[in-house]
Amino acid sequence: MKSISITSTFVVYNTVEELAPEVKELMSQAVAIRKKAYAPYSKFRVGAAILLDNGKVVLGSNQENAAYPSGLCAERVAIFQAGAIYPEAKILKIAISATADDKEIAEPIPPCGACRQSIAEYEFRQDVPIEIYFMGAVGKVYQSNSLKDLLPLSFDKNFL
Repeated sequence: MKSISITSTFVVYNTVEELAPEVKELMSQAVAIRKKAYAPYSKFRVGAAILLDNGKVVLGSNQENAAYPSGLCAERVAIFQAGAIYPEAKILKIAISATADDKEIAEPIPPCGACRQSIAEYEFRQDVPIEIYFMGAVGKVYQSNSLKDLLPLSFDKNFL
């Protein structure tokens, strides 16, 4: 038997103001679309903004449903929309912002497991890393240079 060690590296920005202008604008769009989330049950709102290599930005917010788990997370709303509308475009960056209606969340909120797997599918397919920036409503922003930092032991088509 042996042990392996897997490490992930993230860049941590103290505030949105420290981000590069392009990423700051992308995060601003994630915050704006977060406010339009349909979250009557969880009261937890998430917004995602995706920058494509064709310069287009695709937005998504979480969409809940009384019949759990029929709703969909913001990241998957955005990534599936990007894949449907711009199937040949590569995803360069994703900005994610999350908060709750009853309290302001200041900790960075990463994508859930299902969203990580969906992002992985696109990163593997395009063979180009996707930068992922995530935050709460305020405070620090974490940057991952690839989905592999968030999901190091990924499942992909090579296993099928």
